[in-house]
Amino acid sequence: MSLIERDRASLWHPYTQMKTRPDPLAIVRGEGVYLYTQDGRRLLDGISSWWVNIHGHSHPRLNEALSRQAEQLEHVIFAGATHPPAVDLAERLLSVLPEGLARVFYSDNGSTAVEVAVKMAVQYWRNTSNGAGPSRHRIVALHHAYHGDTVGAMSVSGDSVFTRPFAPLMFPVDRVHAPYCYRCPLGLRRDTCHVECLGSLEDALRTRGSETAAVLVEPMLQGAGGMIMWPAEFLTGVRTLCDRYGVLMIADEVLTGFGRTGQMFACGHGPVTPDIICLSKALTAGYLPLAVTAVTKAVYDAFLGDDHTRTFFHGHSFTANPLACAVAIASFDLFGEGSLIARIGRLESRLRSGLTPLLRLPIVGDVRVLGGVAAIELVGDKTTREAGGYLDEIGPRLSSAFVERGLLLRPLGNILYFMPPYVITDDEVDWVIAQIGDVLAAI
Repeated sequence: MSLIERDRASLWHPYTQMKTRPDPLAIVRGEGVYLYTQDGRRLLDGISSWWVNIHGHSHPRLNEALSRQAEQLEHVIFAGATHPPAVDLAERLLSVLPEGLARVFYSDNGSTAVEVAVKMAVQYWRNTSNGAGPSRHRIVALHHAYHGDTVGAMSVSGDSVFTRPFAPLMFPVDRVHAPYCYRCPLGLRRDTCHVECLGSLEDALRTRGSETAAVLVEPMLQGAGGMIMWPAEFLTGVRTLCDRYGVLMIADEVLTGFGRTGQMFACGHGPVTPDIICLSKALTAGYLPLAVTAVTKAVYDAFLGDDHTRTFFHGHSFTANPLACAVAIASFDLFGEGSLIARIGRLESRLRSGLTPLLRLPIVGDVRVLGGVAAIELVGDKTTREAGGYLDEIGPRLSSAFVERGLLLRPLGNILYFMPPYVITDDEVDWVIAQIGDVLAAI
């Protein structure tokens, strides 16, 4: 049996209708920005392998770090033990995270990092109230949010095809406007508005602030909800309102961390310091599962005491896995040596200048670029901005068309996006822009 036949006989793929799906790509090797198939094709990885790869595939320095650590310690329980890679990585993270974040809690993926943050926020208020006053247990989140696929992460995500089958399992969330400027919830224009969409958040906090534990946002870039890119004023406004009404701010930077938006962390666009921040994906440059939930001293201190019920009872078998931590440290070294933030700034300029002209095409409603991420919103009618959303069949059609040209893209329905590893060259970027233009012009 071929690899594809064996796959079909034994596997169940994520986000995939297994009855109607095309055959998966049989990938056998990766190098730099390219993936290589079993039948000899080369594909440029235009989605960083689900947003995790930043330094390119099979990077020699990361390979070396992984191998070296495997010879020393592959894993050890992290309840009651520690090890050098976990401590070293925490110190490196705290040196570059927004000022005021003071403690690192490890877990294993983005969904879990968010679950940890939500649990911390709720228990923070329980610990600090000592049973006095109303319980602060509600979470405020945004429309179009996506925070993961576990039950808690689905609860704080926006209503979507991802979450609806599981609605009976999810806890209630107060939902407020996101700054989706192309589809402004208030019908305003970005060039003349004053970010009035923040009023929805203020209304929610004014009404239920005494019950609210935290406001949870994906700063500057809401990913799976449509690659929605924010004005920085919205980010600073969220921090201001959290301070005004005395609630915690959680920043889900699982996607946006480590340079994706042109800053090391998207909170830098404010700049703001959240009370809790969630990290994963590019943390290990795409090598191994690892996640972080980092908190301020005030949040950490609320869990200290002689009363053991104040303990944060959460953990994972692979918490702070030494192999993953070692690769993350090596990734930090590459950041320091390669002026990557400056490189991402140049990538942003190239993407904006190359893709903005596509607005002339009848199918292109909006072009958005932030840091190393570009999104093209496709519409059926430019006047009404009608579109099919995540289930729009244009997504699979485009994906197949790009693979035929040697480019791996995976549209979110009618949202075509490009998010390459940072090592992509200018010539490769120009080639991708040309492929996108040619395919969209032919529709």
